[in-house]
Amino acid sequence: MARFLVIDDDAELCELLREYLAQEGHAVEIAPDGPRGLERALAADLDLVVLDVMLPGLDGFEVLRRLRTRSQVPVVMLTARGEDVDRIVGLEMGADDYLPKPFNPRELVARMRAVLRRTAAPEGPGASSLIEVLTVGDLALDPGARVARRGGEEVALTGTEFSVIEVLVRAAGQVVSRDELSRLALDRRSSAFDRSLDVHISSLRRKLGALPGGRERIKTVRGVGYLYVKPATSGEPAT
Repeated sequence: MARFLVIDDDAELCELLREYLAQEGHAVEIAPDGPRGLERALAADLDLVVLDVMLPGLDGFEVLRRLRTRSQVPVVMLTARGEDVDRIVGLEMGADDYLPKPFNPRELVARMRAVLRRTAAPEGPGASSLIEVLTVGDLALDPGARVARRGGEEVALTGTEFSVIEVLVRAAGQVVSRDELSRLALDRRSSAFDRSLDVHISSLRRKLGALPGGRERIKTVRGVGYLYVKPATSGEPAT
């Protein structure tokens, strides 16, 4: 059973989601405005937050901004259809995914499941300690704890950002196509109109910075995908 918080002032939609998710055995809390939603998101032990952009009191962007200063709980944002700027801004501020309104509840639940899958920690006593830490140059990823460290310092990543960089680091030095990266990291097929992958890459570049020496860490291979640059060993060029 997962615990969800839905922050939305559309009472009919909230009840629909509560009933839909309760049928699957999940617990759902409802908050009808920004201030109460932020309070519950910070106080409760939640698995995921569904957050509408248009809210009374505090809008969804401000709720997300304040939430991200203290929590990395997964967030799926609900935006008005056609408002591409809202979706991009939400992802840049740390949302894990978004869905434009109106939507089919099944689509939202599918997005929520996908986010939970890619942010879930391994189950069982000591399970995370059995997973090998991935190290490429100055970057170390602990998939068990889902923690990233650059030069020994922890870097705060959302669950989705961690999934994206994990796929790229596992293939360091090789190009990962957009389709494959979307499938492995976002758990869905890529779309020509879906900018979420580009926004997550941009956020990772900002948070991780350049490689020592100033070289680009994540390269865009136009028309193909992305490549995490593998540091050169002695006598070899970087790839």
